[in-house]
Amino acid sequence: MPRARSGVVRKNRVKTVLNRTKGFRGRRGKIYKIAKNTMMKALSNAFIGRKLKKRNFRYLWISRINAICRNEGITYSKFINGLKKADINMNRKTLANLAVNDRDAFLVLIDKAKKAVA
Repeated sequence: MPRARSGVVRKNRVKTVLNRTKGFRGRRGKIYKIAKNTMMKALSNAFIGRKLKKRNFRYLWISRINAICRNEGITYSKFINGLKKADINMNRKTLANLAVNDRDAFLVLIDKAKKAVA
């Protein structure tokens, strides 16, 4: 009985790897053995990057909220505490968007937070 060498399956696997590593420098995008390792590392870094992106955006939103709150004489932590006590449930992304684009609405929220804390 002849030996099966999985020609079609292997060809598709190699094609997939080389397509994913197209544009990489040097042999990383041309030679299957090297491209496979590079692709695995790239996919791993992409996974990590998606997690870091969420962390970095939250940090940015908090920084924006804090900057505007301090201009109005309240700290970020007191502002968030005041919103919770005033039963206003808004995420940081929305708050940062309000702070940048609709200053008047954000100032109303700051006043409500100040009243709830005091």
